[in-house]
Amino acid sequence: MFNWEDLRYFHAVAQGGSLSAAARLLQVDHATVGRRVTSLEQQLAGCLLDRQARACVLTPLGEQVLQLTRAIEHHAFAIERAADAERAPARGKVTLSVPPVLVNTLLTRCMFDFRQRYPEIQLTVVSQPGVVSLTRREADLALRLVRPTDDYDVARKLGEMPFSLYAHNDYRYLNDPARWEFIGYEEQLARMPHAKWINEIAGQRPISCAVSDIISQHQAAKAGLGVASLPQFIGDSDQELQRLPYTGAGFSPEVWLVVHADLRASPLLRKVMDFMTTAVKTTLNC
Repeated sequence: MFNWEDLRYFHAVAQGGSLSAAARLLQVDHATVGRRVTSLEQQLAGCLLDRQARACVLTPLGEQVLQLTRAIEHHAFAIERAADAERAPARGKVTLSVPPVLVNTLLTRCMFDFRQRYPEIQLTVVSQPGVVSLTRREADLALRLVRPTDDYDVARKLGEMPFSLYAHNDYRYLNDPARWEFIGYEEQLARMPHAKWINEIAGQRPISCAVSDIISQHQAAKAGLGVASLPQFIGDSDQELQRLPYTGAGFSPEVWLVVHADLRASPLLRKVMDFMTTAVKTTLNC
């Protein structure tokens, strides 16, 4: 029987694509990762990785082993979730994944109220544009702007987040739509639905600057750099900005609250879910 710990190191390399990435993930040194993978290969009498200069490519055997380790990982996390559900604590730590646009507006408004109501709960907020995995315990709960597709996720639609066009009150072309300049996204984000919507509206009109997130777009609009597309709950509350007329197709992503099916009955998570449901609906006027 091979060493299960070696299998964990191999899985990290397959996930990260290199020994260095696996070392960072596991918080060990590069040599330890290499030694562990070599040990597993020796025990299996087969090559799992083609070690190249900057990456590790899975061999056919490595691909097979990776599929099996994913199943093992899934069941390992399922055991943890079963234990959590059995204990059913009403206090403790909860990790909530939130898109940056919401964490910088919604949560800053309600975190104090949450702490006052639930001092027994330590809420950790993870803000990143990517989608975290609830199955892999990267978070306990998640607010998302797209409908979840994972079979193990249970989702509740909280409402929609309508966008409109905004510009500074003193924007030089405020009343001359033909000369509007738009604040868009940088090229690597051009495939995002929001980025596509902005580009469609702009048409042949120029993009004055490109940024990486909505908060930066908001600040660029306040600086008078052009027309920004912002959630209405952000733009309408800023007295320096003016909502601009637009009669074309709108953009209104859905907001979903997501929990893993195994944990949806947890008293601890229920408290957070109920609070966030009310907070989001109040913010979005749902």
